[in-house]
Amino acid sequence: METTNGASFNNQKFTIPPMNDVEQQTSMEIEAKDDFNYSKRSQWLRAAVLGANDGLVSTASLMMGVGAVKQDIKAMILTGFAGLVAGACSMAIGEFVSVYSQLDIELAQIKRDKQRGENRETEEENEGEKESLPNPLQAAAASALSFSVGAMVPLLAASFVREYQVRLGVVIGAVSLALLVFGWLGAVLGKAPTVRSAVRVLVGGWLAMAVTFGLTKLIGSSGL
Repeated sequence: METTNGASFNNQKFTIPPMNDVEQQTSMEIEAKDDFNYSKRSQWLRAAVLGANDGLVSTASLMMGVGAVKQDIKAMILTGFAGLVAGACSMAIGEFVSVYSQLDIELAQIKRDKQRGENRETEEENEGEKESLPNPLQAAAASALSFSVGAMVPLLAASFVREYQVRLGVVIGAVSLALLVFGWLGAVLGKAPTVRSAVRVLVGGWLAMAVTFGLTKLIGSSGL
């Protein structure tokens, strides 16, 4: 009896209950999120972040440069506005030309692949590649819009302050905060280190404003 019970006990099979559909779907969703290729964001993210940082730093540097030799608020605002319009147009045109050149290269490569007489599977892959080709208009619009958003920060910060010293301090403070936000946002969207990216963008903006202010002050004081 003991042997029989022991044999039956040893021969008993223990099975793990199968995972239900909800658990399977949840695990698949988590794996899909983990496997997401963040490099797909590189095209529009690069244009947007670069445009915002460029608009912020270049416009603020221009305003700081003018503020180094002229304390008039009107001169600073006009300089900042001119920098916003010129910079947005320049960014849009430059991004459009750059991305269009990239598009021409990729289309030419797809055309060469077709001329070699690939099979149907390769042709289907080419169709998928066409859908993921860069969009020059989208990149140009993103650059112009993001540049304008960045340039509006120092403009708005200086528009309501009449006192010269306070105005410079407010512009530097607003630009510094915006640089941290843009650097952090770009790192979060691209899944990069946030602190390092934010500090790098902040230090670069400070350096640009300091160099522009110092050189303009030097040239203005020399009477050239």
